[in-house]
Amino acid sequence: MPPVAGLLLTGGASRRMGSDKALLEVDGQRMVDRAAAALTAVADPVIEVGPGWSGLPAVREDPPGSGPLAAVCTGAAALRDAGHHGPVLVLAVDMPRVGVEALRLLAERPGPATAVPRADGHPQVLCARYGPDTLAAADRLLASGGKSLRILVEDLAAAGNAVGWVEPEEWEPVAGPGVFSDVDTPEDLRRLAAETPAGPRRPPQAPE
Repeated sequence: MPPVAGLLLTGGASRRMGSDKALLEVDGQRMVDRAAAALTAVADPVIEVGPGWSGLPAVREDPPGSGPLAAVCTGAAALRDAGHHGPVLVLAVDMPRVGVEALRLLAERPGPATAVPRADGHPQVLCARYGPDTLAAADRLLASGGKSLRILVEDLAAAGNAVGWVEPEEWEPVAGPGVFSDVDTPEDLRRLAAETPAGPRRPPQAPE
């Protein structure tokens, strides 16, 4: 697999949260800092698509807040301008349980250049690796007025284009259950704070 670059998406409107999710703390660390640290550990270069909270080089989709598809297209264009034409690892800032283990699994996974986890049957399109062909299809969809990254991926897969679905039996032993939980509301944040941080499952130890 060619070297992978990264896009950190921080530009969501946070309407249901009432404040910028990127700046909220989970386990004593801002979500933007957690996500930036994990993504830069496995991808290079990494660009933030959003207001610049991470300290990484940042770009904004036009208009700001126009959705993940626009954000991914804008970020991918900036990566191409920087000389990267390979696969891109995308991570939304509001998935604070995604760590290096999950991202490395996606970054290094063999097979199709596009690799998308599924949890409970739902594509996790905001924590996924996208190949150049998928990014080109995203540009075409955005130019035609489309808005949904999930529908893009599902349509590509249905049409026989190469999408590698990463199922729970593959990612859960590496990254732990609940790794793709997102934080959209104050209730989500309280629930996450009460949970034990997700981590890889370890095999039971044999009795001594």
